[in-house]
Amino acid sequence: MAPSTTPTAEFLDPAYRELLQTLSEGSVHRRFDPYLDIDWDAPEFAIDPVDPRWVLSPELDPLGATRWYREQPLERRIAIGKWRQANSVKVGAAFESILIRGMMQYIMKLPNGSPEFRYCLHEMTEECNHIQMFQELVNRIGVDVPGMRRPFRALSPFIGVAGGYAHVILFIGILGGEEPIDHYQKALIREGANIPPAMLRTMEIHIAEEARHISFANEFLKAHVDKMSAASKAVCAVTFPLAMRWLAGEIMTPPKAFAKEFGIPRAVMKEAFWRGEHSRAILRGYFGDMRALAEELGLMNAVTTRLWRRLHIDGPPSRYRSEPDRQARRAA
Repeated sequence: MAPSTTPTAEFLDPAYRELLQTLSEGSVHRRFDPYLDIDWDAPEFAIDPVDPRWVLSPELDPLGATRWYREQPLERRIAIGKWRQANSVKVGAAFESILIRGMMQYIMKLPNGSPEFRYCLHEMTEECNHIQMFQELVNRIGVDVPGMRRPFRALSPFIGVAGGYAHVILFIGILGGEEPIDHYQKALIREGANIPPAMLRTMEIHIAEEARHISFANEFLKAHVDKMSAASKAVCAVTFPLAMRWLAGEIMTPPKAFAKEFGIPRAVMKEAFWRGEHSRAILRGYFGDMRALAEELGLMNAVTTRLWRRLHIDGPPSRYRSEPDRQARRAA
């Protein structure tokens, strides 16, 4: 395991401390409230259960890309898409709760005067707002979705607490969960997908605040990995791709109840999650920014490069933050 020694306030270099101050001020002056910034009862935010905008994207969603899904009647594609999207929102809320548990464990060990303490509390407040926002959306969609797959749901309380004692691995895991969701939502908006307005508004708010959260997680790792021993860095180098692949599967793969609900053949589920050529291109596309970060942290080497490839999350690093992925489109 990576060392869990809690840094003193003096450990943090001036540039990192300044960034934390900027992020904290951003959280004070640019923030969203799920009940002030979304007029849930406005006519344009009403949920239409047969809205064709629930149909899954054939390029960006791994199930939407399958021939089986595309050949279903429109009514069935709407029902499947609505369930899948409602469940992904529910999963997002559950992941935020794990993040909060781990981050709370971490900050309660920090010394007085730590700028990380203040910023992390700002972020946790925003994540609580996201959970409220996501749950309100699920309630209004009106589909009784379970969220996380059962094993991960059972482990989630312990994952958060354990993460607080291995803080570098915690933040690798945070990025492993945040990046696929952020990438998928940005890609939908870039595509100009005709998204139901209530869903679109929650995405816009989530993307706006996640930019701050992901920026912090990146800079946290740069500040802390740099101070680790060679052995601890080696552990992190292997953990990095394992966490990315595991959490992408947990976040983006629906539970067994989904296939049972809609009679989706086992072969179709395997193709979509993540055995098919197109679905693997989508999976690789989630992590261009993370491959760039791993290189910057010095966590890419001959062994770990092969591990990224074996996990089917290899590929070129992003040239800039949030660079659109073009590999999945070419594979479509």
